[in-house]
Amino acid sequence: MFAAKLAARSAFRHNWVRFSSTSAAPSSYKLVVIGGGAGGLAVSATLAEKLGKSEVAVIEPSAVHYQQPLFTFVGGGLKDFKETYRPTSEVISPDAQWINQAAAEVDPEANTVTLADGSKVSYEYLVVAAGIELNFAGIKGLEAAIGKNGVASNYSPRYVENTHEFLEGVKEGNALFTMPATPIKCAGAPQKIAYLADELFRQKGIRDKVNVNYYTALGKIFAIDKYANAMSSIAKSRDVSVNLFHDLVEVDGAAKKATFKILGTGPTAGETVTVPYEFLHVTPPMKPLDFIRNSKLANAAGYVDVNQGTLQHTKYSNVYAIGDCSSLPTSKTAAAAAAQSHVLKHNLLNQIEGKDTPAMEYNGYTSCPLVTGKHKLVLAEFSGYTGAPLETFFFNQANEHALSYWVTADVLPSIYWSSMLKGTWKGPSAIRKLTNPTGAN
Repeated sequence: MFAAKLAARSAFRHNWVRFSSTSAAPSSYKLVVIGGGAGGLAVSATLAEKLGKSEVAVIEPSAVHYQQPLFTFVGGGLKDFKETYRPTSEVISPDAQWINQAAAEVDPEANTVTLADGSKVSYEYLVVAAGIELNFAGIKGLEAAIGKNGVASNYSPRYVENTHEFLEGVKEGNALFTMPATPIKCAGAPQKIAYLADELFRQKGIRDKVNVNYYTALGKIFAIDKYANAMSSIAKSRDVSVNLFHDLVEVDGAAKKATFKILGTGPTAGETVTVPYEFLHVTPPMKPLDFIRNSKLANAAGYVDVNQGTLQHTKYSNVYAIGDCSSLPTSKTAAAAAAQSHVLKHNLLNQIEGKDTPAMEYNGYTSCPLVTGKHKLVLAEFSGYTGAPLETFFFNQANEHALSYWVTADVLPSIYWSSMLKGTWKGPSAIRKLTNPTGAN
């Protein structure tokens, strides 16, 4: 609520001209970007500068932009929520036209986007950067329970502050942390908060009275073996119980009980188990947005079907996608979006300018900083395409390290606001030549 009020005040005070012209804005653009998240703003900032004022439109309904990677730190009590957001009006390029609505439909045959109010916007080129939808309704009873009954989630700005509030109230019993079966953004976040909770309980002298249990619908604790082995060892050393193939299907907030369906092929597959809790951190299932899933841009799973190297659509050559809404088979993170934005901008600009030069190829780079405590972090960097580590530093990043924590907690947030959203940050590939010249680890 506070964030929304701040955005409204700032927009009125500094940007009333832009808002007053929105309804009279052009209905046709050289480039339309759907989505004002990290990827969308990185692309639109550069393209708006290159193509000129009012040639680029950004369709984004939210008045507030959140730096979502900081939500884990807020939930763990390590950062203030106020550090995570700024008004969209302050982070979008002044050379781009902000269309403050949601996209309702895309017609790639007609090169149009229909907005929530029914009006249409035409484009010559389209970048879809709309993100992914949190599906709290996908778990029975969750919508009624979350925000109270000891139930919180770091994935939503509405509930992230509840995480630390409710953790502080725990005195004994079960603290549960869940990971769903669906693709999600920042796949390491569901377990990060478990380690921060463990640390909090130890600091309060109640760890022997609280069971910390991590339930994941997947068959391993992390997708990449190098980091999975590290996280398994850390969980064991902290007495964090890891329960594989357990998918949260129901929450009974009044009774404080969570029900899991057992997946996999084992003898108990298909059965359910109900666990009482004092605290429950839920990572909700996620899904593609309806306007994408119902369009000709989508693959069978509902994501924008793009070439995994060039990020160009497999059928419509004037359409690209970036980030969580794309079909790219890599982890959905801000780090991935940064690397993808560099490739996408290169290829799109070459197409717009008619340059006959080789396309740049995205290698699947992504990063998942796995916070394990204050000043402790495993910095997973890898290609989601090959599973091979792509580490920036000379030391083994599968080990907990204070430098990794400092980079994640203090350096990257500054880069995010000052460089990534302005389109000038393309990921750590350039500095890796200095910080890990031999490609160690």
